[in-house]
Amino acid sequence: MTTLSRPGVPVGGFKTVGQIHATNNLVFQRNQNAMGVAVELLATHTAGAPVVDELGEFIGFVSEFDILRVLEAKKDLNQLTAEDVMAKEHISVTNDTSIDEAVRIMEEKRLLNLPVKTNGQVTHSITRHDLLRAWIGLGIANETNVD
Repeated sequence: MTTLSRPGVPVGGFKTVGQIHATNNLVFQRNQNAMGVAVELLATHTAGAPVVDELGEFIGFVSEFDILRVLEAKKDLNQLTAEDVMAKEHISVTNDTSIDEAVRIMEEKRLLNLPVKTNGQVTHSITRHDLLRAWIGLGIANETNVD
């Protein structure tokens, strides 16, 4: 693996998802208004985010494509929730997942974001941008995980 040598970058580069400082901390609630979800995605320049239930359990993912599909169907986002518009697949990784595996999953599933579970709960997502930064040694590691 080709990486840059920089302070804070482990020797040999970042290896796991848990070493990456993710840039997407959005997590939507299942009953959150779909128009509000769309506005938040636009305001944060984020392609999508995981959706959780009242117990914080990961139940799906809502993306800009999901919102566009609903609008194309002439449905009113003000009358829908995040759960109504989300994709129901539960694709996620953990902090121990290798960067190689995360890249493979994102490529295979054609994802822009990949939810990360910490202690069984989805806490954030990593983006392809995050993975590329980490791969070449520009990722910002979590301070507690830097070797």
